[in-house]
Amino acid sequence: MSAAEPLLRVEDLRVEFPSEDGIVHAVDGITYQVQKGRTLGIVGESGSGKTVSSLTTLGLTRREGARISGRILFEGQDLVTLPEEQLRAIRGNDIAMIFQDPLSSLHPLYRVGAQLVEAVRAHREVSKAQARARAIELLGLVGIPDPARRVDEYPHEFSGGMRQRAMIAMALMNDPKLLIADEPTTALDVTVQAQILALMERLQRELGMAIVIITHDLGVVAEVADDIAVMYAGRIVETSSTGQLFAAPEHPYTWGLLKSIPRLDGPREEELVPIPGTPPSLINRPSGCHFHPRCPYAQPDHARIDPLLAPVPGAPNHHVACLLEAEVRERLWAELAAGATPEQALAEVGVPGAPA
Repeated sequence: MSAAEPLLRVEDLRVEFPSEDGIVHAVDGITYQVQKGRTLGIVGESGSGKTVSSLTTLGLTRREGARISGRILFEGQDLVTLPEEQLRAIRGNDIAMIFQDPLSSLHPLYRVGAQLVEAVRAHREVSKAQARARAIELLGLVGIPDPARRVDEYPHEFSGGMRQRAMIAMALMNDPKLLIADEPTTALDVTVQAQILALMERLQRELGMAIVIITHDLGVVAEVADDIAVMYAGRIVETSSTGQLFAAPEHPYTWGLLKSIPRLDGPREEELVPIPGTPPSLINRPSGCHFHPRCPYAQPDHARIDPLLAPVPGAPNHHVACLLEAEVRERLWAELAAGATPEQALAEVGVPGAPA
C-alpha cells in the first residue's frame, strides 16, 4: 500500500437482511475512506446504518440470508470476499472495535485481566506471563490506577468509565492499525466522556492508528474527528472535513442535527429545533430523496428523483446528496445560522415549489 492510498476504502457497500416483513436495506451503497492516522466520524440517528456498516468491515454481519455487496479494501485486501479464517486473523489484530456497551462486552464471570490475556493470545504466540504484563501495561496506558491490582478484578468492580477504558485497552492489545469505536461515550457522564475522548486522541497520536468513531452526537465528532460522514436511512448524505462541515453544512438533515443541539457560541435565547417526524423504515423506504418526508425545504420532484453524492462547488473534499441548488442551500443555511427557524428561512429565501 502506497503512502497516498487510504488504509481503509469502502466502495458502494450494500448490506441487506431478510425479515418477516421484507428486506431490510441496512446499508445502501455507501462509499468512504480513512487515511492512516486520521479519524473519521460517522454520525446519524439510530437506525441510519452506522453500526451495521462497521460490523460488516469486521465480517460480523455474515450470516445465512444476509446479502453483502461492494468492496471493503483494507491495505488492498477486500474484506467482503476474504475467507473467514483470514478475516479472523485481521479482526482483533489489525482492526479492533470498541463496542457500545462495555458491561455486556466484558464477560461478567471472568476477571478483566483474563479477558485481556485471551485477546492477545488469540492472535500472538506469547506466554501467559507476557500477555499478563501486556494487559497491565495497557490498563495503565488507558489511565486505570493501580493496574497491577485491578487487572485481577471483575467487570462489576469497575465503574462505567473504567469499563470503557478496559474495552479500549482490550482493543489496543495487538496494536491495531484501525480502531472502530461504536458510541464510545454513551451512558457516561460528561466529565468521563471528555476523558475518554482525550484518551483516544492521545493514543492515536502515540500509536498512529486510524479511527472510525460512530456516534449520534455531533459534539463528539467535533471534538475528535478530522472528517465526517453523515448517514441517513442507510446512505451517506454528506461528507466533509470537520471544520468545513460545521462552518458550512450543505444537507438539510445535517442542518437539522446541528440545530437540535445547544451551542456555547449561540444566543442564549435561541431555541433548539428538533427534526420533524421519525427516521424511515429500512424495509419500506421513501421514494426519491429518502429525507424528503421530513425535509422542510422539499420540493415536489424530491419524491421522484434520487439524489447522488456530488461535489460541493468551491469546497474541496465536500460532497452532498441534495436536490436543492447550491446557491439556495447557501442562503438557507445563512438564515438558519443567524437564528431563523426553517419556516422563517423558507419565507426569506423563497425556495421554488417548497411548502409555504
